[in-house]
Amino acid sequence: MVRGATRSVTRARQDYVKALYALGGDRVNVTTSAIAVRLQVSAPSATNMLRRLAADGLVLLAPGIGARLSAAGRRTALEMVRRHRILEAFLVRVLGLDWAVVHEDAEVLEHHVSPRVLDAIDRFMGHPAEDPHGHPIPDRRGRLPRRALVPLPSLAAGARATVRELRDVDGRRLPRWKAAGLVPGAPIRVRDVRPLDDVFEIEVAGRRLAIGSEGLAGVMVELRSGGPRVR
Repeated sequence: MVRGATRSVTRARQDYVKALYALGGDRVNVTTSAIAVRLQVSAPSATNMLRRLAADGLVLLAPGIGARLSAAGRRTALEMVRRHRILEAFLVRVLGLDWAVVHEDAEVLEHHVSPRVLDAIDRFMGHPAEDPHGHPIPDRRGRLPRRALVPLPSLAAGARATVRELRDVDGRRLPRWKAAGLVPGAPIRVRDVRPLDDVFEIEVAGRRLAIGSEGLAGVMVELRSGGPRVR
């Protein structure tokens, strides 16, 4: 990873490359509308910024299809992801803030902490491998471990799994997941699935929870005991 690469990139550009990465833009083209929705901006604003990013060499544009990150854009995005996740870990582990609400604080801080301070924070915490939501933290070279995760709503009745990551764009479901015990590392069992009613009955932390697929969207799990049980 290029150290200090984000110093010469404006905050708006940093937000765009990170949003593109979150939408899979390091592998596939992402539509302008998807980027606009993610960043809560208008489609024309997104189009204009993507053109600037392309001129800067951070994005590759495919007219009528969308945009994807260039190699330089991916490096910048991963540095921002690393910053964000280290800061979330710091806010929770050291400052004792609730992990369900630290996303917004990390969004602000990630643009202003110097590389030297970020390295000191990382070192002070013993180089954490994950943020409080279970997302792996890229190392200083931008490397991430590969994990075979599946969405919890894709599991069939009888499946057993372990919660690994909580992916929630706006953070509204994080407090509910936390209260229900759906936290990274929690073992779960799918007791029943009623597709027509869109109801999942799962057992987590010794309790049963009945919830719809939308309420579980973003809970990523690792299957265990007996192999895949996916619908």
